[in-house]
Amino acid sequence: MGNEESIAGDQTGILAQDPYVWYRAFMMEYPSGLQTLHEFKALLGLQGLNQKANEHVDQVFNTFDTNKDGYIDFVEFIAAINLMVQGKIEQKLKWYFKMCDSDGNGSIDKKELRNIFVAVQALNGQHTMNPEEFVNFVLQKADINNDGELTLEEFINGMEKDRDLLEIVSKSFDLSNVLKIICNGKQAGLGKVKMKSL
Repeated sequence: MGNEESIAGDQTGILAQDPYVWYRAFMMEYPSGLQTLHEFKALLGLQGLNQKANEHVDQVFNTFDTNKDGYIDFVEFIAAINLMVQGKIEQKLKWYFKMCDSDGNGSIDKKELRNIFVAVQALNGQHTMNPEEFVNFVLQKADINNDGELTLEEFINGMEKDRDLLEIVSKSFDLSNVLKIICNGKQAGLGKVKMKSL
């Protein structure tokens, strides 16, 4: 697995914008310099979700909120976009793992894996496969000690050894639809920043 590989696909033009353009658009949309969870959901058109769906979206928001202050600031915003677009595979896999590990105990169980899969599929408005099929496939391929949980090491090693698994996980956790909404926008402000090569 080469370190220069990217799962970004055709997303590479997103950061071609001048950083000042991104900053200005972010600050116009969020004058406080901070995006709240409510604003994140509003940007993505995710108001009125049921409790379970809200919890899933909260988990995605929390992975963007790296300093855990309850907000996404501009640096976190750009870092998340940069990771999704230009990050190396190992960086993305670590981020996927962190996104799945909702209780922060250093391992992913079936419930956590299923929940984040459902959340990302809901954010993207797509369904690459059945949640149970996805969970069973990932665990079958990566759970070396068959304990029903994945450590970070098992997760990364499983992806490195099995290109099919890497492809399915990459597609299943793909947040390009979120990037399209952020960049092309349903709303004003950030929506005016256009992606160059989607």
